[in-house]
Amino acid sequence: MTDPALQLGRPATIPENPDLAVLDRVPNPQADVSYVARFTCPEFTSLCPVTGQPDFGLLVIDYVPNAWLLESKSLKLYLAAFRNHGAFHEDCTVGIGRRIVELLDPHWLRIGGYWNPRGGIPIDVFWQTGAPLVGVWLPDQGVNPYRARG
Repeated sequence: MTDPALQLGRPATIPENPDLAVLDRVPNPQADVSYVARFTCPEFTSLCPVTGQPDFGLLVIDYVPNAWLLESKSLKLYLAAFRNHGAFHEDCTVGIGRRIVELLDPHWLRIGGYWNPRGGIPIDVFWQTGAPLVGVWLPDQGVNPYRARG
């Protein structure tokens, strides 16, 4: 049965901006085991805060859960709220990582923001909470360095 406090299992709309978005968490039924959970958002969009032009990127979020898991529907709505939000690539990428860490208090988290070029320059942004955990399988994020991705 779905928790009625969650967005999961009921109609929800995309928030007007990321600050209004609610991220939901659910108990981790495997909290006694260290493992990596990955979310990939291949069509992330935000707006340049200076020009208002759209920016497109690929986000890869890896985390080692503690007591909580990030609920995916709420993550989708949160990330979609950036579509009309002006922020630099660095602010989007690091801000998303920090918001998830604040909610979940995971053992470890990293986020890679692989941004498509604007003005001929791609900007990739990487942030993590510390050294990866020993003994946890951590696959490569699978995104090649920029050479006309596609």
